[in-house]
Amino acid sequence: MPLAPTTDLLASAARRGGGVGAFNVIQLEHAEALVAGAEQAGAPVVLQISENCVRYHGALEPIALATLAVARRATVPVAVHLDHAESTALVHEAVELGLSSVMFDGSKLPWADNVARTADVVQRCHAAGVGVEAELGEVGGKDGVHAPGARTDPHEAAEFVRATGVDALAVAVGSSHAMVTRDAELDLDLIARLRQAVPVPLVLHGSSGVPDADLTKAVGAGMTKVNIATHLGRIFTDTVRAFLAEHPDVVDTRKYLGAARAAVADEVARLLDVLRAA
Repeated sequence: MPLAPTTDLLASAARRGGGVGAFNVIQLEHAEALVAGAEQAGAPVVLQISENCVRYHGALEPIALATLAVARRATVPVAVHLDHAESTALVHEAVELGLSSVMFDGSKLPWADNVARTADVVQRCHAAGVGVEAELGEVGGKDGVHAPGARTDPHEAAEFVRATGVDALAVAVGSSHAMVTRDAELDLDLIARLRQAVPVPLVLHGSSGVPDADLTKAVGAGMTKVNIATHLGRIFTDTVRAFLAEHPDVVDTRKYLGAARAAVADEVARLLDVLRAA
């Protein structure tokens, strides 16, 4: 199946009041697991490659081309997205390689610089038919914009979208990156107010820390794209640990990576049903 434009997936989900799962790729097994899970659920999915993942592999091209190949073999709509890119050069490379969308993260910049650089990225990406996601505030772990006390102002968010022309906006509503417990408390009223103020789909980062019921409520309140990474990484790692504990003499990496891939696929299918329940 041809690669799906991320903007089309988000627009379709927003019209029906549903959510789109966006999950991070680290290795080929992750891309395969995410697509397998989406096919089990019969739902579209976004495969995300972060700038940190690019650093791990030493370059974008190898992991991007592998992920694109897996996406194009899927029987459900799949988009491939560059996540949390602070480098405009990396953004341009992603466009040249054929990714569906990018997230330009200028959140560490002063407001005026962030707007100017994001608007420039949008202009260049739109000329190539590529959608752009952005985010306000400092992005990071629990001390960043997704710290429990941090919140996005609806009026500021609307002005940022108007000034930059971005296609999707990540907002701070109580979630936090890299959480290994699922006890984040979302501000559902704020999500609803952001949905009314912002004319583009909203994105929930740090969703690994959000319980299932609140993911469904968040989508119902107005979230469209839901990013989940750490939660799946924990399932992958726990599966490998358990397999090696039970089979300590195994040296064939396909044995334990295959088990982890299958476990992640099952969880992706389940999470997509959670998002669809809204």
